[in-house]
Amino acid sequence: MMPIFEIIILVLSAVAHEYMHGWMAYRLGDPTAKNAGRLTINPLAHLEWFGSFILPLLMIITKMPFIFGWAKPVPYNPYNLRDRKYGDAKVAIAGPLANFIIALFFGLFLRFIPSFNLVFSTLLMSIVYINLVLMVFNLIPIPPLDGSKILAVFLPGDLRARFLNSGRLGFALVILFVIFAGSLILPIVNLLFRIIVGGV
Repeated sequence: MMPIFEIIILVLSAVAHEYMHGWMAYRLGDPTAKNAGRLTINPLAHLEWFGSFILPLLMIITKMPFIFGWAKPVPYNPYNLRDRKYGDAKVAIAGPLANFIIALFFGLFLRFIPSFNLVFSTLLMSIVYINLVLMVFNLIPIPPLDGSKILAVFLPGDLRARFLNSGRLGFALVILFVIFAGSLILPIVNLLFRIIVGGV
């Protein structure tokens, strides 16, 4: 698969991820994303130069075992959510869930509908794999990743606030994790890929 197609798949998958955060927040009563023009699947509303293009390109150039990136986080106001206890977790899980649904749809298509076109099959496999990477990576409980917001729901109040407010340190930890330990998620991604796609 040519790098440009991998980046396109990554960008569109990240857009779907962020859109679903905004959609879930809106469903729970918060119009912040809608009012900011972010409740849309138009990629131009979500792209972030470093996370959407530069980082993935660097990962491809340096031959890292997977590519990762992000779009601009969709804004939402947790105080507007009707579910004040689990609302943050619901908004957070919506993004990875979108990536899982995309991976499941194209993976089952690849598994049960035979294709004699190698290029088309490779494209579908890339869609599945990249979305699984996005899902698993975002579920890591390091702020500001989605997994941290899910975990925070179950922490005591003071600890929860300190944990979520460590965003800048967390971002540095995310970058360090990508560089030095990113391959640790690959066994999980590969297992999910085999379960969904089968013996491809």
